[in-house]
Amino acid sequence: MTREQLRPAHLGPVRHLCYTDLVPAKNPRVNVVLERPLYDALGRLARREGASLSTKARDLLRDALDTYEDLALAKIAEERERTLDRSAALSHEAVWTRRAKRH
Repeated sequence: MTREQLRPAHLGPVRHLCYTDLVPAKNPRVNVVLERPLYDALGRLARREGASLSTKARDLLRDALDTYEDLALAKIAEERERTLDRSAALSHEAVWTRRAKRH
């Protein structure tokens, strides 16, 4: 028999709570499963910097997302530069002269 079957019916179903169900979180949470070598490396970095695993993981993820964004923007810039028709482009002076006249 399972624990559910042993529980008296008048008590209702068993509800398993996580501590985050009881304490409101300021920031959203994510649960990540890591391979042991990655977990160990994260732990070493966190200890070296005096940070928690969570804080170090957040910081590394933020850095990775910044790098990912930089690479995506660089790709867009390279494509725009490759397809730029310089004969149709405005000079720096022309752009700022137009702007000054509008104000």
